[in-house]
Amino acid sequence: MSGMNHWENLPLWAGLPAALLLILGGGIALIGCLGLMRLPHFYQRIHGPAITITLGTSCILIASMLLFSAQATRPVVHELLITLFVLMTAPMVSMLIMRAAVHRELRKPPPNPPRAESAWNVYGDLAQRPSRTPEPPEMP
Repeated sequence: MSGMNHWENLPLWAGLPAALLLILGGGIALIGCLGLMRLPHFYQRIHGPAITITLGTSCILIASMLLFSAQATRPVVHELLITLFVLMTAPMVSMLIMRAAVHRELRKPPPNPPRAESAWNVYGDLAQRPSRTPEPPEMP
């Protein structure tokens, strides 16, 4: 088990915050996944992961930067590039998906108007209904 020796010598100042950040990042990602599954409308479902993916990924990448910086096994450039890529692309992709959904809804034909005898059309067509106000009597 010589591969685990460098993790056994991990200082507490790096191990404890990294563990907390990993738990926090995983919890935030889980909340985003639950929002994707449980919310009823498309725009609500896309909002959960769009917000949480950036924060959850950032927590996990900061934990990785802490661990590998404490071990000095390699520079932290990889995590910085991944963070830059996620911070630039995740909001743009979410926005483009939402715009595509809006564009698709705008291209749908409008729903048929309810007929006068429909239960949803309580008042019917007001232009075709006779007026209920009595006409004033004519003056002789």
